[in-house]
Amino acid sequence: MVALKFHQYQVVGRALPKDAEDTPKIYRMKLWHTNDVRAKSKFWYFLKKVKKVKKSNGQIVAINEMLEKKPTVVENYSIWLRYQSRTGYHNMYKEYRDTTLNGAVDQMCTEMASRHRVRFPCIQIIETATIPAKLCKRESTKQFHNSKIKFPLNSDDAFMSDYVRILILLIVHWTAN
Repeated sequence: MVALKFHQYQVVGRALPKDAEDTPKIYRMKLWHTNDVRAKSKFWYFLKKVKKVKKSNGQIVAINEMLEKKPTVVENYSIWLRYQSRTGYHNMYKEYRDTTLNGAVDQMCTEMASRHRVRFPCIQIIETATIPAKLCKRESTKQFHNSKIKFPLNSDDAFMSDYVRILILLIVHWTAN
């Protein structure tokens, strides 16, 4: 089994209680990162931007790693993301087939790095969802929905089998003489 690079964490935090407000509002975010320390850091980064709550004036209530209920079933995942490139910010929608959401996010990060030269710190995952086959939009995802799908034989495999066959015939011929 391949170890996934990114894990999904649920981070729950709030501002520290003050005299004016005994019970501050609690905020929850689902984030992907390599470990829980980086997930907490990303939580404070977003909370500072959105709600003006800094780490020095706040506290983490809980942090949990989110695991899949059925990690052996292949599903279609959709990911809405925002990324920063050399020319500005861009929104994007992606679809992947994987057994886990973490695997789909890992595929997305690999694809973004290869096609758009965007590394993970510049990517913000806005929303993720599991979608049924009829709602898939991308042809790269739809092509695997056929129940009678057949994969072609790789030409290198056919060549190697011929090569091995000839090699065996030569060995047999040499040993016979």
